[in-house]
Amino acid sequence: MPPEVIEKAFDPFFTTKEVGKGTGLGLSQVYGFVKQSGGHVKIYSEPSVGTTIKIYLPRLIGALAASEAETAPAPLAVGDSREVVLVVEDEPSVRQFSVDALGELGYLVLEADGAAAALRLIDAHPEIVLLFTDVVMLDVNGAKLAEEVRRRRPDIKILFTTGYTRNAVVHDGVLDPGVELIGKPFTLEALEALAAKLRLVLEAR
Repeated sequence: MPPEVIEKAFDPFFTTKEVGKGTGLGLSQVYGFVKQSGGHVKIYSEPSVGTTIKIYLPRLIGALAASEAETAPAPLAVGDSREVVLVVEDEPSVRQFSVDALGELGYLVLEADGAAAALRLIDAHPEIVLLFTDVVMLDVNGAKLAEEVRRRRPDIKILFTTGYTRNAVVHDGVLDPGVELIGKPFTLEALEALAAKLRLVLEAR
């Protein structure tokens, strides 16, 4: 790998593969696990020669204390491939990130670039259980889309995402207070939050 690739190799969603061929989440998850464990990971690479990745983990001496076991990071809250999520995002690269992330978390994912395409998919796929939509889109915003989706399919759960702060979209009247919302872009920590938020929304009565 050239130096500029090594520098970004552990970044969430960074990949040198074609769109749809790789998620860019594998190495970032490894990095997160190693760092949470108090370790270190290093890439050694030369173009046309090869790559070695070394992981250094702290040595465990004696039994793991109960308090340490309790603070061990919880695994990602994964979904079920029978749970179909519709991703609605008008920015292609961001949409692909969301599709890849949800796929990594175990969900079956459909995607739409706006409200019109989303509503066609809602009508055609009764198995969709959750609408994951951006708030700010060019044609119809996420709140208006969600309103129409609820009219057609009141059973569908809805999770909004936005690059703006919650205060901005709620206080400007775009979203009602109390709606389920998660910020973007997705870092490794945000991916964990997304995984947990999806389960929270899907399992709510």
